[in-house]
Amino acid sequence: MAEYKDPENTIIVTLKDGPVVIELLPDVAPKHSERMKELARAGKYDNVAFHRVIDGFMAQTGDVEHANMEAPNYNARRAGTGGSDLPDLPAEFSRIPHDRGTLGAARSQNPNSANSQFFINFKDNSFLNGQYTVYGRVISGMEHVDKIQRGEPPASPDRMISVKVAADV
Repeated sequence: MAEYKDPENTIIVTLKDGPVVIELLPDVAPKHSERMKELARAGKYDNVAFHRVIDGFMAQTGDVEHANMEAPNYNARRAGTGGSDLPDLPAEFSRIPHDRGTLGAARSQNPNSANSQFFINFKDNSFLNGQYTVYGRVISGMEHVDKIQRGEPPASPDRMISVKVAADV
């Protein structure tokens, strides 16, 4: 296993094409970073679909309530509408830009409604700056993120096979 600067704040997401290593930013967004680790350690992100993947924009996942269902029970219309059984998080906006490879907290129109869903930016999306919490960045494996099946929702969505905290593996 590779050496990580801070294994307690490093997430390893296994995709069909290989691992994606994410460095969390607990100094910037402590509540969001802690939530991702809590859900990862509970296995809640394992096998969750990327339900909204827009070419040239971002790949969204993390609906642990709905997107974990298998076909034919997978309900594409409901994917993306749920969270976890934990309370919503307050916004932790910062000056960190939504650049390629950053992890953003997905939410409804209410800035304090982020829960379990997140997105990875395919490119620099400066129009999101200051409106969505940035709480991590891909430090390796972005080429695997780039291969995620596109669609809103994708006809056959890619999934996070497993999501682990590096300190635990």
